[in-house]
Amino acid sequence: MVTASRAPRASRSRTAAPDPAPASAPAAPRRQGLQLLALALGFVMAVLDTTIMNVAGPSLRGGLHLSLSGLTWVISGYILVFASLLLLAGSLAGRYGARRTYLAGLALFTAASLLCAAAPTAGVLLAGRLLQGAGAALFMPSSLTLLLAAFPGTRERARVLGLWSAIVSTAAGLGPALGGVLVDASGWRSIFLINLPFGIAGLVLARRVVADLPGRPAALGVGGHALGLLALAGLSYGLIQGPERGWTDDGVLGALALAVLGGAAFALRERRAEERILPAALLANSRFRAASLVGFLFNFAAYGTPFVLGLFFQQARGASPMEAGLELLPTQIVWPLGNILYTRYGRRLGDRAALAGSLVVAAAGMLVLALTVSPGTPYWVLAVVLGVLNTAVGVASPAMTGALMDAAGAEHAPIAGAALNANRQIGSLVGVAVMSAVVAGGGGWYTAVAVVLAVAAAAYGGGALAAGLGLRARRERARTAFG
Repeated sequence: MVTASRAPRASRSRTAAPDPAPASAPAAPRRQGLQLLALALGFVMAVLDTTIMNVAGPSLRGGLHLSLSGLTWVISGYILVFASLLLLAGSLAGRYGARRTYLAGLALFTAASLLCAAAPTAGVLLAGRLLQGAGAALFMPSSLTLLLAAFPGTRERARVLGLWSAIVSTAAGLGPALGGVLVDASGWRSIFLINLPFGIAGLVLARRVVADLPGRPAALGVGGHALGLLALAGLSYGLIQGPERGWTDDGVLGALALAVLGGAAFALRERRAEERILPAALLANSRFRAASLVGFLFNFAAYGTPFVLGLFFQQARGASPMEAGLELLPTQIVWPLGNILYTRYGRRLGDRAALAGSLVVAAAGMLVLALTVSPGTPYWVLAVVLGVLNTAVGVASPAMTGALMDAAGAEHAPIAGAALNANRQIGSLVGVAVMSAVVAGGGGWYTAVAVVLAVAAAAYGGGALAAGLGLRARRERARTAFG
């Protein structure tokens, strides 16, 4: 069987840790399960940390006497560093090896979580959160590279990407509820302590069962990364602070101007540099560009919409925070169902068809809600439509990852994974900012939510169009070239 023979060969790589016992065909599925678990634990830890933080705000403010702006930075500083360092992390993985980079990121994130849990002041907590962002930037792109290397077959990849996404999606769906239990039972420090067993287990398992991918000597392009970091940091600051300080605030305008200048300088540097951060062959690949655009639009809608809906259920429909969380839970927990559907049907349809089709369903669901939402709309209607469209979103997530990594190939996998995650994080920031601006524009909650849902429908629809056309173009050119 194919899946039973590949894992033992990977374990005999000259850079991998030796097996505790000779591998045999019956043991291969168990080893592959451990590989999947080892590479999912980092993502689970980061996702739990992010979603749990959403319910810990009041406890954090009271425990460390944080101002509202201080709390904003504790929550969003992680995203800022994470998004800004992803491309550099992809280059580090390509140069020094994906497993080494993954382990370094896990170790840093785990140690930073301990620092956060023990923080005596707000400043120490913020420093720990920034270090967490750096750790997540290191291990996230590397985990995708290692995962696809461990399961190289097309059928294997579809199955494993779906299972991996289901594990992560389940953690995301349960995060707010788990956070509420932890904070109520043990205080805010427990939300960081919960990361320690995940981090330690991930380090032990990854060292034991994940084979390394040797790095290749190459220039890191530090100057280009610095410009990219400057552009992303300016964009992140402007988008995070814009809704709070006002879009005409000098600091916000200055940060956004810095983002534009940094981005222009980065693009100019990339055109002229001999050692590019994003290889020219990758940028010329229409499938890579299309998958990257889909990643941005996907997160724009998938993260911007729940942010508004959480407020909508409370402020327009009179739910308490706990009730709002429970009302959102059924609409979010279906993501793993979509991931599992991808494992069953994705390999039959192909990533392009699975991605485009699922995004069409998501766009249609959002449009239905945008046209029908009103004070008289019962909750069950909202829950059913949101549940269906989020099931489709659960299909799209692993299909999008598979399409991008397939387009990039093994040679460019680390930097391609980093680029996808960077695009998605930027999409999240832009989505939240745009949806917040819509709500702040007035007109009443139901009008604002209808506009938000219509914007999300447009984003999903644009992603479906990019997937359907962009992922097909390269194949057609290839068929033409070979007759």
